[in-house]
Amino acid sequence: MRLLAILVLCTTMIGANARPPARKATFVYVDKSERNIFFFDGPDLLAKYRVSLGHSPVGHKEREGDKKTPEGTYTLDYKNPKSQYYRSIHISYPDRRDRAQAKRMDVSPGGDIMIHGQPNYSQYTASILQQYDWTDGCIALTNEQMDVAWELVDVPVRVQIAP
Repeated sequence: MRLLAILVLCTTMIGANARPPARKATFVYVDKSERNIFFFDGPDLLAKYRVSLGHSPVGHKEREGDKKTPEGTYTLDYKNPKSQYYRSIHISYPDRRDRAQAKRMDVSPGGDIMIHGQPNYSQYTASILQQYDWTDGCIALTNEQMDVAWELVDVPVRVQIAP
């Protein structure tokens, strides 16, 4: 509830498309149901963007190939400047609980979940792709938004992905 109040207050103060100040994110929050990502420095909202998710966005990722975006608390743990998707920042999925659940189900939990930009060499523009949930479970931004996220995030940073 407190986070929701902070989000509302910060969004009205800064606006959804404001250029973030020269500060670093200490926490990243993803609201899957609203398709938004928020970058915070403490209680201060630095940036907010609309995102695209996995093809099957409802529910927590359970297995490789289910096209779901994970839910829970993870770490943004490394950056890939030579990604297949412009730039990418890795999310520490699967964690110990995810691997244990997948083992109980006798499936692979999958991995390589990222916050990333648009696919390199795509025939579709970001304005088209970002209207849909098109990833295999990642969180997609436009390349311009990914440039801002890249500058805001010094890994490691905690990320909360909410249903």
